[in-house]
Amino acid sequence: MPGRDLFCQPRRPRAGATLTLVFAGVLVAGAATGSLPGARTGAGERKSPQDTVRSAPAAQEQVTRAAAEAMAVGKSPMEAAERAVSRSGDRWGAVYSPGDYQEFQEALDGRYTGVGLWARRERDGRIDVTKVQTGSPAADAGIRAGDRLRSVDGERTDGLPVTEVVALLRGDADDAPAGTPVTLGLQRGDRQWTRTLRRARLSTDSVTVRRLAGGVSVIRISAFTKGAGDRVRAAVRRAPAGQGLILDLRGNSGGLVTEAVAAASAFLDGGLVATYDVDGRQRALHAEPGGDTTKPLVTLVDGGTMSAAELLTGALQDRGRAVVVGSRTFGKGSVQMPSRLPDGSVAELTVGHYRTPAGRAVDGRGITPDLPADGDAVKRAETVLTGLGDPS
Repeated sequence: MPGRDLFCQPRRPRAGATLTLVFAGVLVAGAATGSLPGARTGAGERKSPQDTVRSAPAAQEQVTRAAAEAMAVGKSPMEAAERAVSRSGDRWGAVYSPGDYQEFQEALDGRYTGVGLWARRERDGRIDVTKVQTGSPAADAGIRAGDRLRSVDGERTDGLPVTEVVALLRGDADDAPAGTPVTLGLQRGDRQWTRTLRRARLSTDSVTVRRLAGGVSVIRISAFTKGAGDRVRAAVRRAPAGQGLILDLRGNSGGLVTEAVAAASAFLDGGLVATYDVDGRQRALHAEPGGDTTKPLVTLVDGGTMSAAELLTGALQDRGRAVVVGSRTFGKGSVQMPSRLPDGSVAELTVGHYRTPAGRAVDGRGITPDLPADGDAVKRAETVLTGLGDPS
C-alpha cells in the first residue's frame, strides 16, 4: 500500500469494531488522517513515504515481527500487533483490519456508510440529534433535529460516548454494509417510538458557507476530506469584497494535511505553513502563492480543533493573517505512518512531529487563541472583525 503521513486523534476501537471516524457530526466517529508529500534526500532524489515507513523506528519492526510470529503459529496477527503497539508507549499508535482501513480511506473521500445523523451527547448523558442529512435514511424516516436517540438495536445510548453510539449505528461490530437494518429508539417530547432504517452509502460536504446579516461569510470546515481546500478557495473568491471572513474550525478533528495546506493557500500568498520531522529528517509545507490576503479574517477554534486543523490555525496565527478566537485547541501535532502487516491489517505508529511557522510545538500543548470566546463565538468573531477593518 502507498505510505502516507497521518495526523490522527487518539482512538482505541473496541475489539471487532471498525475505525471510528468522526467528521464532526455525521455519526461517523473520531479522527482523521493527513497525507504529506515525500521529502528530498539528495540531489534530484525524492524519498517516498513508503521508504520512510521501511526505515521507521524499531517499534514498527517490533510490531511487524509480532504479527508475523503470531501468524506463523496460527494466532491472531492483529491481536499480537495491538499488544506490541501498547507496549511501545505510542499513545497515537493503532492497528486496523483491512476493512477498517479501507473504510477510513473512503471517509477521507467524504463517503461513509450510515443513516445520516449528526448528534451530540448532552450534559446529562443523553444523545440528541442535531442535524439530519437531506435524502438520507434518517430523513426519509422523519427523524428531526432535536429528537432524542434512546437506543440502537435495543442497546440504550444514554451515557455512552458518541463514538460508541456511532459504532452501533454503523454496525461496526458486524462490519455491516449498506442495506443492513438498524433499529433506533427515539423520543420527541413525550412521544417515544422505534423505527428500523436501512444503512446507506452517503456523502458529506465537509465545507459549508453561510452569510451573516452584515455580509460576513462564515466558512466552516468540519474535516479536511479530499477537495476541501479547493472548496475553501472557491468560498473565499465568492465572498463579497470589503467584507470580513470567519473560518470556523471548531470541532474539526483533522483530515488530509495536503487539504489543510490547500486551505491555507486560500488566505496566504505563498510561504511557510508548517515544518515537520520524520525519522529525524526536517521537511516543510508551503502555501501556494496567490491567496487572498486582503479580507479581514478571524479563525474560530475550541478543544475539538485537532491535528491538521491545528496546523492551519497555527499557520494563520503565526503569519499574522488571522486573529484566533475561542479556546485552547486539542494538541495533536504528531505524525503517524501506516504500514501493511503480514495478514493485510494496518499498523499506524508515530514517526515525528510538526511545528508552526514560528517553531511552536503543538503536540500536547495545543494552540492558545488570541482572544477567548464566551457564549456566542460567532458574534464575538463579528465584533473582532469590525476592529480589523480592510487592510487593502
